[in-house]
Amino acid sequence: MSELFAQAQALTQQRFGRVMQLFAPLYISNECVDLCDYCGFSFSNQIARKTLSVAEVQAEAAYLKKQGFQHLLLVSGEDPKAVSPDYLAQVLAGLRGDFSSLALEVAPFETEIYQRLKEHGLDRVVVYQETYDREAYARVHRAGPKRNYARRLEAPERAARAGIRQIGMGILLGLSDWRQDATALIEHVKILKKRYWQTEWTVSFPRLRPCASGYNPPHLITDEEYKELIATTRIALPDVGIVLSTRESPELRDELLELGVTQMSAGSCTNPGGYSLASESTEQFEIADHRDPATVAAAIMKKGLEPVWKDWESIL
Repeated sequence: MSELFAQAQALTQQRFGRVMQLFAPLYISNECVDLCDYCGFSFSNQIARKTLSVAEVQAEAAYLKKQGFQHLLLVSGEDPKAVSPDYLAQVLAGLRGDFSSLALEVAPFETEIYQRLKEHGLDRVVVYQETYDREAYARVHRAGPKRNYARRLEAPERAARAGIRQIGMGILLGLSDWRQDATALIEHVKILKKRYWQTEWTVSFPRLRPCASGYNPPHLITDEEYKELIATTRIALPDVGIVLSTRESPELRDELLELGVTQMSAGSCTNPGGYSLASESTEQFEIADHRDPATVAAAIMKKGLEPVWKDWESIL
């Protein structure tokens, strides 16, 4: 295994250098019409719901900017009324002058809507298939638009056709066999990367965490297997960014800094208004790394890497 890790580390340094990009998720709504067994935002859960106003989003964003962040990932549940393209256009337009990169992890859209949102400042789209196992997908997505496997599968390509600069894909570890899902994801990315070679691609492997749904993952993955997954993915996709969230423990995140990860979140909150508004809204899941951004940046530097708060400017 040490040979695998050494190869992954060497490839990462060769292709990306000794840097780590930092970003923050900003949850703008936990309202959702989907019934998904594993998600804290599932329609069936009796939780405190909230959609931030444009002004509230700006207040949360201002707090994150003071922490040093220049890359924001706007996240929401899937509710076409609460989180409409019009609402997102207003949110993006209000933030674009203050941040170098704005990403969306919301309900998937058609190409035309992605093009419109791009005009308002969107430059990155994140959409995870969750699992490529069709039977497992149908079991956990019991109702709502997300139940449509094919439409979600095609979402990254619709975003690529819209000219979105960077597209993030991934699987949710715990829903199905992680090796089969990872293999399917890697092949999916290879196909799209060949077809849309000017687009930047990233992958992520979020692991299921406790949430309001009380879901027990049927397919667990150990920390050692997780490290193997990251290293193997780096070798299979040497030019693709690998994103790591605060779902993982501080100890594991620090270990993964040199095994292939190129982007990571820090100081995250997973409920709307959780940073600065003292919101009582329910979080999507419990995070595992509660360190503040400055502490995470210090851990990155301790590994001999440079934390990067900004590596893109929309004017380019």
